[in-house]
Amino acid sequence: MAKLALINKQKKREKLVAKYAKKYDAQKAKMSVNATPEERQEAMLKMAKLPRNANRTRLHNRCSITGRARGFSRMFGLCRQQLRTLASEGKLPGVRKSSW
Repeated sequence: MAKLALINKQKKREKLVAKYAKKYDAQKAKMSVNATPEERQEAMLKMAKLPRNANRTRLHNRCSITGRARGFSRMFGLCRQQLRTLASEGKLPGVRKSSW
């Protein structure tokens, strides 16, 4: 199980990303190919003033049960250990352990 502080930090980042998403998108749109260098510079300065944790790239996928960051499966939102245990117990519909 991941430390509770790391899980809480991730949730805090998710809230910040949701809060500042429109502002980030607006500044990104201003930095288009046909923008002048002055417009781009101004947009970059405005983006630099936004909080760092408000950027989508700072988010990390975590297991919904344990909070583990590594071995994450996007299809289920679980880490590999939880995916295996829940599949073995038959708690994931349509998933079963392979044998040949």
